[in-house]
Amino acid sequence: MRHITIGVMTDIRARIHWLMGLRLVLVTLLLGLSLIFHVTRGEQAKTFYALIIVTYAATIVYVVVLQKLTTPEAIARLAWAQIVVDLLLETILIGRTGGVESPFAVLYVMSVAVAGLVPRQHAALLTAGGCVTLFGALTNVQLYGLAESWGWLPQGRLSAAESLQTFGVYSLVFLVVGLLSGALVRQLQQADSVLREQACGLNRLRAFHESIVNSISSGVFTTDGEGRITSFNPAAQEVTGYSFEQVRGRPWTEVFNWHPVRPEAEVDSGVPAHERFEVECKRADGTRLVLGMTLAPLQEQGKQTGLVGVFKDLTQIRELEEEMRRKEWLATLGEMSAGMAHEIRNPLGALAGAMQMLRQDIPTDATSRRLMDIAVREASRLDAIVTAFLQYARPPALQLQTVDINTLLAEIVDLITHEAHARKGIAVATVLSDEPLTVRVDPDQMKQVCWNLAVNAFDAMPQGGRLTITAGRRQMELGNRQADIVEIAFHDSGVGIPKEHLEKIFLPFFTTKQHGSGLGLASVHRIIDLHGGWIKVDSREQEGTSIVVCLPQPADAGVRFWYERREPWKKF
Repeated sequence: MRHITIGVMTDIRARIHWLMGLRLVLVTLLLGLSLIFHVTRGEQAKTFYALIIVTYAATIVYVVVLQKLTTPEAIARLAWAQIVVDLLLETILIGRTGGVESPFAVLYVMSVAVAGLVPRQHAALLTAGGCVTLFGALTNVQLYGLAESWGWLPQGRLSAAESLQTFGVYSLVFLVVGLLSGALVRQLQQADSVLREQACGLNRLRAFHESIVNSISSGVFTTDGEGRITSFNPAAQEVTGYSFEQVRGRPWTEVFNWHPVRPEAEVDSGVPAHERFEVECKRADGTRLVLGMTLAPLQEQGKQTGLVGVFKDLTQIRELEEEMRRKEWLATLGEMSAGMAHEIRNPLGALAGAMQMLRQDIPTDATSRRLMDIAVREASRLDAIVTAFLQYARPPALQLQTVDINTLLAEIVDLITHEAHARKGIAVATVLSDEPLTVRVDPDQMKQVCWNLAVNAFDAMPQGGRLTITAGRRQMELGNRQADIVEIAFHDSGVGIPKEHLEKIFLPFFTTKQHGSGLGLASVHRIIDLHGGWIKVDSREQEGTSIVVCLPQPADAGVRFWYERREPWKKF
C-alpha cells in the first residue's frame, strides 16, 4: 500500500507541475505580448504588470507549499486553490480589458481544459460552471453599468441582446469543453489504470520467471541470434566460476569450449536445434569442468531469436567413474600380476642361490667375477621389485591407532634429515602444529608414506634445495556440523613435474628415474586411499612441487566432495 500511495502522490505532483508550467507559459506569452502592444502605443498597462507579478509570485508560493505537502488530499486541495486563484485573476483581466467584449475570455476555456489535470471526478465540469458564473456576473455588471462609476468596468458597446448572445456562446463553449475534457480525462485515467495493472502484472510475471530461473539448481543461460550470452543464472555462475559481467556478450561456444562439426549455416548462427551433449571445458580458475548440456531454440512469435541452454556439473561423477575404472584396472592388474609375481619369485630365488654357489666355484678371473656379481645384484634387485609389487597389490590390513600426527612426524623427520645429510645441499625444515592433530591411522603405513614422499622430493632436487614439511588442521562448515581436515604437506624447490606427467605419477610402474620401480608414489596413493583420504598435487616446472596428504576426521565421502570442490589443485 505504501508503494501505491507513493505512486499516486508522484502522479499528482507531476500534474501540478504541468499546471504551474502551463500557467507560466500562458502568462508570459499572452500578457507579455499584450503588455508590449500597449506600451508601444503609449497606453497605460498597470493591470498587465500587476497580473504578471501576482502570477509569478503565486507560482513561487505554490512550489514552496507543494514541497511541504505529504498526502494526496492536501496536494489535490492545492490544485483546486490554484484553479480558483486563476479564475479570479482571469476575471480581473477580462473585466479590465472590455468585459464581455474582452479577447481574453478565451482564458476561461483554457482553465476548464487544464482543470482536467486535477485528480477528482467532474473537476473540469465544476470549473466550467465557475467560469459561467463569473463571466455571467461580469456580463450583468457591464450590461447594467453597476461598476461604471468606479471606472473599473466601463459600459459595454454591445446591446443587451448582443451581450447575452456572447455570454450564451461562451457559456456553451465552457460547458462543452468541460464535458469533453472530463470524459477525455476519465478515459485517460481508465487507460492509465489498465496500463498500470498490466505493467504490474508483467513485472510480477517477470519477477516470478526470474525467481524460478535463479532458484533452480541447474545452470541456465540464454543467447541472442548471434549466439552471444544475454543471461546467466546464479547456478551457472557458481558452476563455472564466471560472473554474468564476465560472460555477457561473449559467444557461448567460446565460454563452454564447444566446437563440434556442424553444418556451416548452424556454425554461423551459433543456434543449433534441440541437442543434448557432454562438453569438457574449464572453470574460471582453470580447473577441469565436465558439463551435461541441453540446448533448445529460443523463439518469439514463431521466430527463432536465440537459444536457451541448461547444464549440470558432471565433473565429480566423471572423476568418480574414472577413479572406479582405474581401481578396477588396478585390481585386475594386481590379481593377475600377483600370481605372476609368485611364479617369478620362486625360480628367481632358486636362480639367485645357484649363482651364489657358482660364484664360489668359478675361476678368479676378474671379468668372470664382475659379471657374476652383476647377475647376483640384479637378481636381488628384481626380487626387491617383485616383493614391493606384492605389497602394493595385496596391502596388509590397516592396524589403526589414535596418534598425534605431530609426534609421528617428529619420529620420521629424524630419519628424513639423516637421509638429507647424505645428499648434496639439501636442507629440511618442519613446521608442526601448536595443537594436537589426533587421527586414527596405521602409524607404520603413514611413516612409509612420509618416507616415500620425502625421498621423492630429494630425488627432484639433484642440485640441492629445501624440503619443508608442515602439518595443520582445517575446520569447515559442512551442512549443520563441523568437519576437520588434517593436512601433511611436503613442499620442495626441485625441478617440478611436467604437466603431461601429473596424471600418471600415482600409476604403478610409472617413473622418470633411471633406477626406480615406479611403485613408491603408487603405494603412497594406495595407503592414503585405504585411510579414506586423498592427495593434492601442485607443481610447476623449475619452481618446485607441493604434495599435500589430506585425512578427514572422520573419514567421510561428503567431506571429501565438499573439500575437493573448493580446492583448485589437482586431486588424486
